[in-house]
Amino acid sequence: MLVTFNGFPKAGLGFLEALAADNTKTFFDANRPTYEAALLEPARAFVEEAGAALRERISPAIRAEPRISGSILRPNRDTRFGTDKTPYKTYFDVWFWEGSRPSRECPGFFFRLTPDLLTLGSGMHRFDPTTLARYRAGVADEQIGVALEAAVRAATVGGKAELAGIGLARVPKGFDADHPRAALLRHTGLFVFVDHRPVPAVIHTRRFTTWCVDRFARMAPVHRWLADNLF
Repeated sequence: MLVTFNGFPKAGLGFLEALAADNTKTFFDANRPTYEAALLEPARAFVEEAGAALRERISPAIRAEPRISGSILRPNRDTRFGTDKTPYKTYFDVWFWEGSRPSRECPGFFFRLTPDLLTLGSGMHRFDPTTLARYRAGVADEQIGVALEAAVRAATVGGKAELAGIGLARVPKGFDADHPRAALLRHTGLFVFVDHRPVPAVIHTRRFTTWCVDRFARMAPVHRWLADNLF
């Protein structure tokens, strides 16, 4: 049975900072008890609590799995294709999603924690080819595309969040360069996010769940458009 979430201990930030300085298996193995006590175990409790709140406030279909490779992303980096062979991520990710496809192919809500930055966001970082085609058709549709513009405004007005995901320098072939939603057509993913630097002190308290879900709720219009129109 999971314990009540009481915040992420400060030792978790210290672990990430030290890992950035000594990104080796030797260091990670020697400090695994700190990783588990200050990041992994609190994250499991947080996922349970935040998942329940997201299902109540945003969608009953939100999925929250308090395990590594579920809502808690693996600490290991994929070093197969890049030149950087350091074995571990120097940040800590949590992910909630909606949909029956593999979790990273669905829209959802995320946070990324580093020693000096907490990022909260919602959306999809990359569209697969089929989803991208549906996205572009939705953006081009007068009714659905206007609804996306409204969702983005709702999530970003007043500096609540920033819009990201543009992957093309120009409007894709098949669409007018002067399309009224040309900027949205250039996206190869669509998400909104907000950075909190330094990491807010509330993360070390049990109030962090509510604080976090309140901010996810502000981004929910973008999530809802993606979930309702692309799947």
